[in-house]
Amino acid sequence: MANSFYSALSGMRTHQQWIDVIGNNLANQNTPGYKKSRATFSDNFSQNFRHASAPSAGRGGINPMQVGYGVSIGSIDKTFTQGSLTDTGRVFDLALEGGGFFALQSPESRVFTRVGAFGLDAQQNLVDQASGSNVLDPNGVPISLDVTSLFPPQITTDVTMKGNLPAVVEGPLAEALSANSAYFIGTPAEKRSGSTAATYNVSALGGSPGDVVSMEIIANGGAPQQVVVPSDGTTGNVTAASIAAAINALQDVSAEVDGTGAIVVQTDRKGAQFSLDINPPIGALDLTQLVGFTTTLAGGSQSPIPSDLSSAPINNLTGNLIEYQDGDRIQLVGEDTDGAPISATFTYGAGADGTNMEDFLGFLNTYYADAEVTVDGSGRLAVTAQSAGEADLLLSLTDDPANTGRSDWNGYAMSVATDGTGPDTVTTSTEVYDAAGVAHTVTLRYERQADLTWNLHAEIPDGTGTIGEGSADDPITGIAFAPDGSPTGLGSVDSRVRVQFTGQPTQEIEIDLGRDGDVEGVTQFGSEGTAYVFDQNGFGDGELANLFVSTDGTIDGFYSNGQTRELGRMGIVTFQNDEGLRSAGNNSFQETPNSGEARFGAGDIRKAGAVISGSLENSNVDTAEQFVRLIEAQRGYQANARVVSVQDEVLAETVNLI
Repeated sequence: MANSFYSALSGMRTHQQWIDVIGNNLANQNTPGYKKSRATFSDNFSQNFRHASAPSAGRGGINPMQVGYGVSIGSIDKTFTQGSLTDTGRVFDLALEGGGFFALQSPESRVFTRVGAFGLDAQQNLVDQASGSNVLDPNGVPISLDVTSLFPPQITTDVTMKGNLPAVVEGPLAEALSANSAYFIGTPAEKRSGSTAATYNVSALGGSPGDVVSMEIIANGGAPQQVVVPSDGTTGNVTAASIAAAINALQDVSAEVDGTGAIVVQTDRKGAQFSLDINPPIGALDLTQLVGFTTTLAGGSQSPIPSDLSSAPINNLTGNLIEYQDGDRIQLVGEDTDGAPISATFTYGAGADGTNMEDFLGFLNTYYADAEVTVDGSGRLAVTAQSAGEADLLLSLTDDPANTGRSDWNGYAMSVATDGTGPDTVTTSTEVYDAAGVAHTVTLRYERQADLTWNLHAEIPDGTGTIGEGSADDPITGIAFAPDGSPTGLGSVDSRVRVQFTGQPTQEIEIDLGRDGDVEGVTQFGSEGTAYVFDQNGFGDGELANLFVSTDGTIDGFYSNGQTRELGRMGIVTFQNDEGLRSAGNNSFQETPNSGEARFGAGDIRKAGAVISGSLENSNVDTAEQFVRLIEAQRGYQANARVVSVQDEVLAETVNLI
């Protein structure tokens, strides 16, 4: 009978211990980093009433007959499952997502914890706020963070450029004037008499002395003009000279008796658009018949002005109205590129300023200091500034009113063909730092050149220092681009800028424009200019502004100058057997012979897990599960207590048998 008493007693004692484990779990359900415990039972030794026997011939085997001696606690284990995380927003509240532990060192011992409720003490040591123990790094050394030192400045040595320079050229352009019409060398429409006699008699036409002869001339398709020549009243003769004189009295035509005695009639203007028609009169003696003029239409001709301007007489230009004579003057009025007035007179004649276009252009060029007068490829008179930029070019040609000859200079009037403009520019600016960390503004100005390459000028405000070598302007030159807009030839470009700020030594800054064929740097596409400074490697001194712990346990300091520096690193410890650790109170554990040695390392590596800043790990106790286990433990305890009660009643009955 005693066995049942002791078995029930062991059951009550064991279930009480289970209730103790459950109670501890429930008590720590809100303890950060707490890992729940689990109790397992094992039965005690049993009393043998009969041993087992093996089967034999004619008899089967017999099982053993035993009565147990009760139950005991087989083990109480920690369950190291991951707890949920609670966001605290505090930098040094650290949690682990994985199987690692933080290491803490006190004068008495080294312990390990899942609860990263850390902070800095007065000596800038990272400590556990509950115990004051030092937090250890991956080498097992206490972590000390320098949070008071300034971040030292760094001098600017590199500037990285990106963005676009416009491919559409709007400058630099040199101002250019061009004539409204091209120069042509022309011949007039011409008719020659078939006869070369000095005199003609009207009797050949059946006329009498004193009769008139006449004909009709149409010049350039205009209205008919009548040529009327009276004969001598005595002889009836008409001279070739009198006929030429009568024609010269008309408009747009002229006549002369040439060396052969022929009467030559020409249009005053030269060129293919001019024509000459001579017709017989109606009802009068026919002068065309008398001297032998044909009645077919005659036209002028023209050809482009030759490249050899010495073979282009001024009088042969299609714009010439009346041929110039020696001493005739052509007035030049204009302005040079800088607005300086020009006034000169070209005197026509072989012994004067000249008679052909080569002479004329040579004369004009002597009066333009910063421009060139030419006849361009299209045959137009052109005045082109020698340098790009805004200019005030003017050129006007007129005849002296006293001239014999004259030209239609209005037809060759000059107008602006290309406005002079300054170079295309794209400007940006950046701050650079000298050796003392003082910020200075540097303006970077791209400027397109006449050969379509770019120069990059660096400028600093007056009074802050000097820039360049040997002069106030020492640009980066020869920045060129391929047809696809990518830079080319950068290997031959000296992209250094030298600057000396007041009180500082000269510093050399490398301007990174990109790489040949690569569009990640500066480009030249069709869009607008957007070139800008992407980065520069200098900075001033800075104070610690913020701290951050990354997932591998690195503690970074963020400084007011925009820089980041590693101040320390959390040590994350792993064990071969986490359940072999011994609880040491204060949410900490100690290693045991069965846990294996502590292995120090960094976070975010395999079992160690990631370090989560601004969070704490919650207990992994499942309250509902624990209450179910509590009910089970209570029922077990009650059942064993009932066994004691029943055995007590049995013993009472036994005593009452006496």
